[in-house]
Amino acid sequence: MRKYLERLGLDGNLTPTVENLRRIHRAHVEKIPYETLDFQLGRAPGINPAESAERLANSSRGGYCFHLNGALAQLLTALGYQVRTHRAGVQKVDEPVPPGINGNHMVLTVAGPPSPDGPGGGLLVDVGLGFAFHEPLPLRAGRAEQGAFGYELGPSSVEAGAWRLDHRPLRGFAGADISLAPARPEDFAEEHVRLSTAPDSDFVRLARVQRRDADGTDLLLGCVLTRITVAGDERTGLDTATDWFDALWSTFGIHPDEFGAEGRDRLWGTVRAGHEEWRRSGPEAVTATG
Repeated sequence: MRKYLERLGLDGNLTPTVENLRRIHRAHVEKIPYETLDFQLGRAPGINPAESAERLANSSRGGYCFHLNGALAQLLTALGYQVRTHRAGVQKVDEPVPPGINGNHMVLTVAGPPSPDGPGGGLLVDVGLGFAFHEPLPLRAGRAEQGAFGYELGPSSVEAGAWRLDHRPLRGFAGADISLAPARPEDFAEEHVRLSTAPDSDFVRLARVQRRDADGTDLLLGCVLTRITVAGDERTGLDTATDWFDALWSTFGIHPDEFGAEGRDRLWGTVRAGHEEWRRSGPEAVTATG
């Protein structure tokens, strides 16, 4: 896990404490992007956690929830944290589908290590949802404000013992229902295939890259780069391949050479075509899930 930690910019004493978990979480969302660019090329990587961790450690690439949270679970376990993986169901803004736990998202919980703030308690960890946390949330009912986004946790009505996460103000996703029953990687396999290959999947229809920080998030949808903070949105159109790949590197840290010359050409062609289709259907047609 040394190279994984190097990518996060972390070294020194990382014994399993609440503060070190916060450090790891912040570094992960700031340095490893949420992205689904391989889906644009029809070559979605699998979601084996060890393979995901290896990929993140040895490239400038990222992934989405099944990759990012799966890899992080491997890292945290190696560092001595007590980690569990859980199924969740994320609902998009204005989505007619009712709340439920359909496995379209993966989250982690970490048993509370010793904390200077008091007795340890469970923590909700999620580095795999672009609009989600900069730091872990205490697994208890209440509201947390983090930069431009607010999160409210409480009991879920869809499963006994489950949690409900509401996103306020609404942006990207409306909320999620989270089962506390332990889950295995294979429990997400069917949803991963659907999300990464189905023609009507948001991730297949439109290129998406995102990076979270303390103040807000940078979001690349198609050919539009948006900086979202409490001060508002700043949008930049990326109308050429040069501009698009420059933003991919300068904003998200993904090096264009990762795709190879042929891959870059194919990726830009797919991104541009998806963007034009999105523009015709209206940007509100695509939001976010896992």
